Formats: sequence, C-alpha cells, structure tokens
Amino acid sequence: MPPKTRTINILDVSRLLLDDYLEPPIKALFVYNHNPLIVHPDQNRMKRALQREDVFVAGIEVAMTDSMAYADVVLPACTHFEHADLYAAYGQQYLQRAEAIIPPVGESLPNTEIFRRLAAKFGLRDPAFRASDTELMDAALSSHDPRMQGLQPSRIPVDRAIKMEYGSAEPILFDNVAPRTPSGKIELLSQDLGDRYGAMLPVYRPLVSQYPLTLITPASDKRITSTFGGLPESDATPVLEMNPDDAARRGLTDGTWVRVWNDLGEVFLPLRITTVVRPGVVCSEKGAWLRTSANGQTVSALAPTHKADLADGACFNDARVEVQAR
Repeated sequence: MPPKTRTINILDVSRLLLDDYLEPPIKALFVYNHNPLIVHPDQNRMKRALQREDVFVAGIEVAMTDSMAYADVVLPACTHFEHADLYAAYGQQYLQRAEAIIPPVGESLPNTEIFRRLAAKFGLRDPAFRASDTELMDAALSSHDPRMQGLQPSRIPVDRAIKMEYGSAEPILFDNVAPRTPSGKIELLSQDLGDRYGAMLPVYRPLVSQYPLTLITPASDKRITSTFGGLPESDATPVLEMNPDDAARRGLTDGTWVRVWNDLGEVFLPLRITTVVRPGVVCSEKGAWLRTSANGQTVSALAPTHKADLADGACFNDARVEVQAR
C-alpha cells in the first residue's frame, strides 16, 4: 500500500459518507461480496449514506440485493460455477479447488477479472492487478505449509478435498500445534495485546442502556449472513424469540406481532415465546432482506455502531431494545 494511503474501518463507511466536513470527501463507493444495507450496524444510517446523490455507487453482484438497489452501476458477477477458485471449509479442516463448469453467463465476469480491467483503465501497473487467477491462488497459500502436502494451490486435484493435517493427524492444540504467541503458550497476560490495543488483561466494561432487553441476532440455517436472502425460503419475516417471563411482564402472547425498538430504529416481528432464550434476552435471526419488513427496517437497524475493544470489530450483541405489542 502506498504511503499516506487513507484506510477506513468498514464500520465507519456510512458515517464518513455522511460527513460533510471530511477532507477529502468520499465521492465514490465500490461494493462487492457484500450487502452493507442488510448486514451493517445502524441500518438507517447506511440507508441515508447510500441515498446521497453526490456519491457514485458501483457494485458487483449476482443478484439485485437491497444494497444494489442504491447503486448507479451494477456490474454482473459470475457465480462460483463459472470461474476457478479455492474454497476453504467453514469451521472444518478441508481445502478444495474448483474449476468452472460453465462459461460466464452473458457479460458476467469474476471479480478478479473486473478488477484487472478496471486497473488497466486507470493505468494501475502494480503486479497484483496483472496477476492471473492461477497466480493469485498460488500467492494466497504457501505450498511449503505441511498441510498442503507439497501441492501448489492452483494444482490441487479437483476430485477431492484436502484435509488440513500435520503429519497425517488433525491439528490438536498442544499436541501437534501450539498458540502463535511469543511464548508458545496461552497467554492470560499478553504483552502483544498490550502493545497493540493497550489491553494486556481482559477487562469488563458494563454496557449502560435505558433499554432492558439484550437483542442477539444469530445466523439463519437458510442464509449465510444475507447471502441467499433473495430466495423464496427467506420470504417470511423472522420471528422474535422471547422468554415467557418477559412476555408475561409485557402482556404478550405467542404469535402476536410486536414492535422492537431503540433510539436507532424499530422492527416489527412475529413473537415466539420459548424457554430457549433466557430472561432479559430476545433473539431474531440476522440477514433477512427488506422485503420481509413492513417498514423497511430489519434487525440490523437496532445494532449499535460502537466498536469492540480489540481490533475495532462490530458489537451486534450489544444491541439493547424494548418490545411491546404492535
């Protein structure tokens, strides 16, 4: 990255797009592999940011998502059936390579090819913008890693998945793998975290809110965050799960439509009363698209924008809300 290049935490994009005093201002936004209107905290702020007439929004997508509805230009991305790529397992120890099984449909292209063509138009000559997909695969993973079994990433056989093992054994902490800390141990007192974040030890920071209920928003088995949210299986409005004690205190009955709100927004959801959630907690799945909402807001509208103490990540589960009958 060239010196003095401005970098922005993705959680700050909507705030900075709305900042009339930012120098230099952000005048263009390029969205790919992302549906920010559905997954970002403070959904209403993101909506206001995307509505700015003086910001040019371009995107790469396979579907007309809620975010792409705000784009000035949508470039057609090809699906995973139409280009070669590496696929790491989600929560498992496997790696696969796949080749295209059909050519790109219409004018669609892989993201990598779109970026190569854009870079050429802008006169960008960095080798990263000229590398082929095969070269990018080989640059992404080291063939010298023992888990790669001596294979180049771009030459992994496509008829099987490679199990990521150390000496023909699954990685087991303190057996054949160790923490990548300076001491090689689990460090309860971490000098590294102290140097990077000023947090050598974990600390408890109480969250003060006028709203009494903690809203958690886990994943759905019908979507990957918001991916596949455009399919009919995700047409229904997600339910809000609430403990019987909290429901009784508010005079709510199972199946009632409720208003869930805080200072950031409000969402209308059908209520499911269950002991699965503990008192003081309500739960609704994330990733539903705006068509499932009566007022154009989903649970992301209720999520706060403050950041975690380590690495400045999002704090979705810090959302605090109140619930009443609609």
